[in-house]
Amino acid sequence: MPDWRPSAELAVLRARARMLARLRAFFAGREVLEVETPVLCNAGVTDPHLINPVTTCLLPGDRDPRRLYLQTSPEYAMKRLLAAGSGAIYQVGKAFRGGETGRYHNPEFTLVEWYRPGLDYAGIMAETAALVAEVTGRRAPEVRLSYAEAFRRHAGIDPLRAPLPAIVERAAAAGIGVSDPGRLQRDDWLDLLLSHVVAPQLSADRPTFLTGFPASQAALARILPADPAVAARFELFIEGIEVANGFQELTDAGEQRQRFEEDNRRRTMAGLPEMPIDERLLAALEAGLPECSGVALGFDRLVMITLGLPSLRDAMAFPADLA
Repeated sequence: MPDWRPSAELAVLRARARMLARLRAFFAGREVLEVETPVLCNAGVTDPHLINPVTTCLLPGDRDPRRLYLQTSPEYAMKRLLAAGSGAIYQVGKAFRGGETGRYHNPEFTLVEWYRPGLDYAGIMAETAALVAEVTGRRAPEVRLSYAEAFRRHAGIDPLRAPLPAIVERAAAAGIGVSDPGRLQRDDWLDLLLSHVVAPQLSADRPTFLTGFPASQAALARILPADPAVAARFELFIEGIEVANGFQELTDAGEQRQRFEEDNRRRTMAGLPEMPIDERLLAALEAGLPECSGVALGFDRLVMITLGLPSLRDAMAFPADLA
Protein backbone atom coordinates (compact mmCIF):
# COMPACT_ATOMS: atom_id res chain seq x y z
CA MET A 1 0.00 0.00 0.00
CA PRO A 2 1.45 3.42 -0.91
CA ASP A 3 2.40 5.80 1.87
CA TRP A 4 -0.38 8.42 1.92
CA ARG A 5 0.66 10.29 5.06
CA PRO A 6 2.26 13.77 5.06
CA SER A 7 5.99 13.98 5.60
CA ALA A 8 5.61 16.88 8.07
CA GLU A 9 4.06 16.47 11.50
CA LEU A 10 0.75 18.24 11.99
CA ALA A 11 2.30 20.38 14.73
CA VAL A 12 4.84 21.60 12.14
CA LEU A 13 2.09 22.44 9.66
CA ARG A 14 0.28 24.45 12.33
CA ALA A 15 3.48 26.33 13.17
CA ARG A 16 4.06 26.92 9.46
CA ALA A 17 0.56 28.42 9.16
CA ARG A 18 1.28 30.77 12.07
CA MET A 19 4.52 31.90 10.42
CA LEU A 20 2.66 32.56 7.17
CA ALA A 21 0.04 34.59 9.05
CA ARG A 22 2.80 36.71 10.64
CA LEU A 23 4.35 37.23 7.22
CA ARG A 24 1.09 38.50 5.75
CA ALA A 25 0.52 40.75 8.78
CA PHE A 26 4.02 42.20 8.31
CA PHE A 27 3.28 43.22 4.73
CA ALA A 28 -0.21 44.43 5.57
CA GLY A 29 1.27 46.70 8.23
CA ARG A 30 3.52 48.24 5.58
CA GLU A 31 0.73 48.54 3.02
CA VAL A 32 2.31 46.11 0.57
CA LEU A 33 -0.35 44.64 -1.74
CA GLU A 34 -0.65 40.86 -2.05
CA VAL A 35 -0.94 39.76 -5.70
CA GLU A 36 -1.22 36.56 -7.71
CA THR A 37 0.39 35.94 -11.09
CA PRO A 38 0.30 32.89 -13.41
CA VAL A 39 2.29 29.78 -12.61
CA LEU A 40 2.35 28.92 -16.33
CA CYS A 41 4.65 31.22 -18.30
CA ASN A 42 5.25 31.75 -22.02
CA ALA A 43 9.01 32.19 -21.57
CA GLY A 44 11.52 30.38 -19.41
CA VAL A 45 14.37 31.81 -17.39
CA THR A 46 17.59 32.20 -19.38
CA ASP A 47 19.90 32.10 -16.33
CA PRO A 48 22.32 29.23 -17.03
CA HIS A 49 22.37 28.33 -13.33
CA LEU A 50 18.65 27.45 -13.45
CA ILE A 51 19.39 24.66 -15.88
CA ASN A 52 16.22 22.57 -15.58
CA PRO A 53 13.03 24.61 -15.98
CA VAL A 54 9.93 22.43 -15.76
CA THR A 55 7.96 22.50 -19.01
CA THR A 56 4.44 21.49 -19.93
CA CYS A 57 2.17 21.74 -22.94
CA LEU A 58 -1.46 22.67 -23.37
CA LEU A 59 -3.52 19.72 -24.56
CA PRO A 60 -3.94 19.33 -28.34
CA GLY A 61 -7.64 20.13 -28.01
CA ASP A 62 -6.90 23.60 -26.64
CA ARG A 63 -7.25 26.54 -29.00
CA ASP A 64 -3.56 27.49 -28.64
CA PRO A 65 -1.41 24.38 -28.10
CA ARG A 66 2.12 25.41 -27.19
CA ARG A 67 4.95 24.77 -24.75
CA LEU A 68 4.71 26.58 -21.45
CA TYR A 69 7.04 26.82 -18.47
CA LEU A 70 6.23 26.43 -14.79
CA GLN A 71 7.63 29.53 -13.13
CA THR A 72 10.97 29.37 -11.36
CA SER A 73 9.99 32.73 -9.82
CA PRO A 74 7.09 35.17 -10.33
CA GLU A 75 9.59 37.98 -10.96
CA TYR A 76 8.81 38.73 -14.60
CA ALA A 77 5.04 38.96 -14.10
CA MET A 78 5.39 40.99 -10.92
CA LYS A 79 7.61 43.51 -12.71
CA ARG A 80 4.89 43.90 -15.33
CA LEU A 81 2.53 44.83 -12.49
CA LEU A 82 5.07 47.32 -11.15
CA ALA A 83 5.38 48.92 -14.58
CA ALA A 84 1.57 49.18 -14.67
CA GLY A 85 1.64 51.24 -11.47
CA SER A 86 0.83 48.64 -8.80
CA GLY A 87 3.11 50.14 -6.17
CA ALA A 88 4.65 47.87 -3.51
CA ILE A 89 3.58 44.23 -3.99
CA TYR A 90 4.28 40.76 -2.62
CA GLN A 91 3.31 37.21 -3.48
CA VAL A 92 3.30 33.84 -1.74
CA GLY A 93 3.21 31.09 -4.34
CA LYS A 94 4.64 27.94 -5.81
CA ALA A 95 7.81 27.86 -7.88
CA PHE A 96 9.34 24.93 -9.75
CA ARG A 97 12.89 23.91 -10.64
CA GLY A 98 13.61 20.53 -12.18
CA GLY A 99 16.40 18.33 -10.88
CA GLU A 100 16.46 20.00 -7.46
CA THR A 101 15.93 17.30 -4.85
CA GLY A 102 17.78 16.87 -1.59
CA ARG A 103 17.97 17.96 2.01
CA TYR A 104 17.39 21.63 1.13
CA HIS A 105 15.61 21.22 -2.22
CA ASN A 106 12.31 20.05 -3.65
CA PRO A 107 11.25 20.54 -7.30
CA GLU A 108 8.11 22.36 -6.09
CA PHE A 109 8.54 24.87 -3.30
CA THR A 110 6.92 27.93 -1.73
CA LEU A 111 8.48 31.26 -2.64
CA VAL A 112 7.79 34.63 -1.04
CA GLU A 113 8.68 37.45 -3.42
CA TRP A 114 8.21 41.18 -2.93
CA TYR A 115 9.10 44.48 -4.62
CA ARG A 116 9.39 47.92 -3.06
CA PRO A 117 9.47 51.00 -5.32
CA GLY A 118 11.72 53.70 -3.90
CA LEU A 119 13.65 51.33 -1.63
CA ASP A 120 17.36 51.01 -2.39
CA TYR A 121 19.85 48.17 -1.88
CA ALA A 122 20.48 48.94 1.81
CA GLY A 123 16.81 49.57 2.48
CA ILE A 124 15.62 46.25 1.09
CA MET A 125 18.22 44.39 3.16
CA ALA A 126 16.97 46.14 6.29
CA GLU A 127 13.39 45.19 5.44
CA THR A 128 14.40 41.58 4.80
CA ALA A 129 16.06 41.40 8.22
CA ALA A 130 12.94 42.90 9.83
CA LEU A 131 10.64 40.42 8.05
CA VAL A 132 12.73 37.40 9.06
CA ALA A 133 12.87 38.57 12.67
CA GLU A 134 9.10 39.07 12.77
CA VAL A 135 8.24 35.74 11.14
CA THR A 136 10.76 33.62 13.05
CA GLY A 137 10.77 35.43 16.39
CA ARG A 138 14.57 35.55 16.26
CA ARG A 139 15.97 39.00 17.00
CA ALA A 140 19.73 38.44 16.62
CA PRO A 141 21.44 41.34 14.78
CA GLU A 142 22.54 40.45 11.27
CA VAL A 143 26.06 40.31 9.83
CA ARG A 144 26.87 42.01 6.52
CA LEU A 145 29.84 40.67 4.63
CA SER A 146 30.89 41.29 1.05
CA TYR A 147 31.01 38.31 -1.31
CA ALA A 148 34.69 38.98 -1.98
CA GLU A 149 35.61 39.21 1.70
CA ALA A 150 33.69 36.02 2.51
CA PHE A 151 35.69 34.14 -0.15
CA ARG A 152 38.99 35.61 1.02
CA ARG A 153 38.21 34.78 4.63
CA HIS A 154 36.71 31.31 4.25
CA ALA A 155 38.07 29.98 0.94
CA GLY A 156 41.43 31.78 0.77
CA ILE A 157 40.82 33.16 -2.71
CA ASP A 158 39.73 36.42 -4.35
CA PRO A 159 36.62 35.50 -6.37
CA LEU A 160 36.69 38.69 -8.45
CA ARG A 161 40.31 38.52 -9.58
CA ALA A 162 41.61 34.96 -9.23
CA PRO A 163 42.23 33.15 -12.56
CA LEU A 164 39.96 30.23 -13.33
CA PRO A 165 42.68 27.54 -12.83
CA ALA A 166 43.24 28.83 -9.29
CA ILE A 167 39.51 28.63 -8.55
CA VAL A 168 39.32 25.07 -9.92
CA GLU A 169 42.39 24.11 -7.89
CA ARG A 170 40.81 25.48 -4.73
CA ALA A 171 37.65 23.49 -5.40
CA ALA A 172 39.68 20.31 -5.89
CA ALA A 173 41.55 20.97 -2.64
CA ALA A 174 38.19 21.20 -0.89
CA GLY A 175 37.23 17.79 -2.22
CA ILE A 176 34.61 19.09 -4.65
CA GLY A 177 34.22 16.60 -7.46
CA VAL A 178 32.07 16.99 -10.59
CA SER A 179 31.30 14.48 -13.31
CA ASP A 180 32.03 16.79 -16.28
CA PRO A 181 34.28 19.66 -15.14
CA GLY A 182 34.89 20.83 -18.71
CA ARG A 183 31.28 22.07 -18.94
CA LEU A 184 31.58 24.31 -15.89
CA GLN A 185 32.30 28.00 -16.28
CA ARG A 186 33.85 30.41 -13.80
CA ASP A 187 30.59 31.26 -12.03
CA ASP A 188 29.70 27.56 -11.74
CA TRP A 189 32.94 26.93 -9.85
CA LEU A 190 32.34 29.95 -7.63
CA ASP A 191 28.85 28.65 -6.84
CA LEU A 192 30.33 25.31 -5.81
CA LEU A 193 32.86 26.99 -3.54
CA LEU A 194 30.15 29.18 -2.06
CA SER A 195 27.84 26.28 -1.21
CA HIS A 196 30.50 23.76 -0.11
CA VAL A 197 33.21 25.91 1.47
CA VAL A 198 32.06 29.46 2.24
CA ALA A 199 28.44 29.09 3.37
CA PRO A 200 29.08 26.35 5.97
CA GLN A 201 31.55 28.69 7.72
CA LEU A 202 29.18 31.66 7.99
CA SER A 203 27.78 32.59 11.40
CA ALA A 204 25.57 29.90 12.89
CA ASP A 205 24.01 32.35 15.38
CA ARG A 206 23.36 35.48 13.33
CA PRO A 207 21.74 35.96 9.90
CA THR A 208 24.44 36.83 7.36
CA PHE A 209 23.97 39.01 4.29
CA LEU A 210 26.53 38.37 1.55
CA THR A 211 26.59 41.55 -0.54
CA GLY A 212 28.10 42.68 -3.83
CA PHE A 213 27.97 39.53 -5.95
CA PRO A 214 30.12 39.50 -9.12
CA ALA A 215 28.69 41.49 -12.03
CA SER A 216 28.66 38.25 -14.05
CA GLN A 217 26.04 36.95 -11.57
CA ALA A 218 23.90 40.09 -11.60
CA ALA A 219 20.91 38.38 -13.28
CA LEU A 220 18.27 41.13 -13.09
CA ALA A 221 20.16 43.37 -10.64
CA ARG A 222 21.84 46.65 -11.54
CA ILE A 223 25.60 47.04 -11.48
CA LEU A 224 26.94 49.24 -8.69
CA PRO A 225 28.12 52.54 -10.21
CA ALA A 226 30.95 52.81 -7.67
CA ASP A 227 32.36 49.39 -8.64
CA PRO A 228 31.48 47.90 -12.06
CA ALA A 229 32.90 44.54 -10.94
CA VAL A 230 29.99 43.91 -8.59
CA ALA A 231 26.19 43.95 -8.69
CA ALA A 232 23.61 45.34 -6.27
CA ARG A 233 22.69 41.81 -5.28
CA PHE A 234 22.72 40.06 -1.91
CA GLU A 235 21.92 36.65 -0.49
CA LEU A 236 20.78 35.99 3.08
CA PHE A 237 22.16 32.96 4.92
CA ILE A 238 20.83 31.60 8.20
CA GLU A 239 22.82 28.83 9.85
CA GLY A 240 24.84 28.60 6.65
CA ILE A 241 21.77 27.95 4.48
CA GLU A 242 20.73 30.35 1.73
CA VAL A 243 17.25 31.67 2.47
CA ALA A 244 16.79 34.79 0.30
CA ASN A 245 18.16 36.49 -2.80
CA GLY A 246 17.67 40.22 -3.32
CA PHE A 247 18.40 42.87 -5.96
CA GLN A 248 18.26 46.55 -6.57
CA GLU A 249 16.48 46.00 -9.84
CA LEU A 250 17.74 46.74 -13.31
CA THR A 251 15.29 49.05 -15.11
CA ASP A 252 17.06 49.39 -18.50
CA ALA A 253 15.31 47.26 -21.15
CA GLY A 254 18.25 47.35 -23.57
CA GLU A 255 20.74 46.15 -21.00
CA GLN A 256 18.33 43.47 -19.81
CA ARG A 257 17.95 42.15 -23.39
CA GLN A 258 21.74 42.01 -23.74
CA ARG A 259 21.95 39.99 -20.53
CA PHE A 260 19.29 37.53 -21.69
CA GLU A 261 21.16 37.07 -24.97
CA GLU A 262 24.46 36.57 -23.14
CA ASP A 263 22.77 34.02 -20.86
CA ASN A 264 21.69 32.05 -23.91
CA ARG A 265 25.22 32.16 -25.31
CA ARG A 266 26.48 30.77 -22.01
CA ARG A 267 23.80 28.09 -22.07
CA THR A 268 24.90 27.05 -25.55
CA MET A 269 28.54 26.87 -24.41
CA ALA A 270 27.46 24.65 -21.51
CA GLY A 271 25.49 22.34 -23.81
CA LEU A 272 22.11 23.58 -22.58
CA PRO A 273 19.16 24.54 -24.80
CA GLU A 274 18.49 28.22 -25.38
CA MET A 275 15.44 29.64 -23.63
CA PRO A 276 12.88 32.00 -25.19
CA ILE A 277 13.27 35.59 -24.04
CA ASP A 278 10.29 37.13 -22.26
CA GLU A 279 9.34 39.93 -24.62
CA ARG A 280 6.48 41.02 -22.37
CA LEU A 281 8.91 41.74 -19.55
CA LEU A 282 11.15 43.75 -21.87
CA ALA A 283 8.13 45.70 -23.11
CA ALA A 284 7.23 46.50 -19.50
CA LEU A 285 10.77 47.74 -18.87
CA GLU A 286 10.51 49.89 -21.99
CA ALA A 287 7.24 51.35 -20.68
CA GLY A 288 8.98 52.22 -17.44
CA LEU A 289 9.80 50.10 -14.39
CA PRO A 290 10.00 52.33 -11.30
CA GLU A 291 13.24 52.43 -9.31
CA CYS A 292 12.77 49.51 -6.93
CA SER A 293 14.33 46.62 -5.07
CA GLY A 294 13.06 43.07 -4.71
CA VAL A 295 13.63 39.87 -2.75
CA ALA A 296 12.80 36.19 -3.24
CA LEU A 297 12.68 34.17 -0.01
CA GLY A 298 12.39 30.39 0.30
CA PHE A 299 9.58 29.94 2.81
CA ASP A 300 10.04 26.18 3.27
CA ARG A 301 13.68 26.70 4.22
CA LEU A 302 12.75 29.43 6.67
CA VAL A 303 10.26 27.07 8.33
CA MET A 304 12.83 24.27 8.42
CA ILE A 305 15.48 26.46 10.07
CA THR A 306 13.10 28.15 12.51
CA LEU A 307 11.67 24.87 13.77
CA GLY A 308 15.03 23.05 13.80
CA LEU A 309 13.93 20.41 11.30
CA PRO A 310 16.46 18.05 9.66
CA SER A 311 15.33 18.56 6.05
CA LEU A 312 12.94 20.41 3.78
CA ARG A 313 10.57 17.46 3.53
CA ASP A 314 9.91 17.82 7.27
CA ALA A 315 8.69 21.40 6.67
CA MET A 316 6.10 20.64 3.95
CA ALA A 317 3.09 18.37 3.77
CA PHE A 318 3.95 16.42 0.63
CA PRO A 319 7.37 16.59 -1.08
CA ALA A 320 7.80 15.43 -4.66
CA ASP A 321 8.07 11.71 -3.84
CA LEU A 322 4.73 11.83 -2.01
CA ALA A 323 2.90 14.16 -4.39
